[in-house]
Amino acid sequence: MNKTLLTILMLGLLLLFIISPFAALASLMLVVLVSAFFSLLGNLFQAIIAGDTNPKGS
Repeated sequence: MNKTLLTILMLGLLLLFIISPFAALASLMLVVLVSAFFSLLGNLFQAIIAGDTNPKGS
């Protein structure tokens, strides 16, 4: 569950970086935001379905 909460926090910080008035690389940050959003969805589905947020391989 800590991994899911950390991913949500990172997604919020990425949103703050993108909407800040001094964002120099906003288009690159949008790509990072999309990848972080899909990572968040994966972590949420893993937490809901399996209840285990740690991958089996690690």
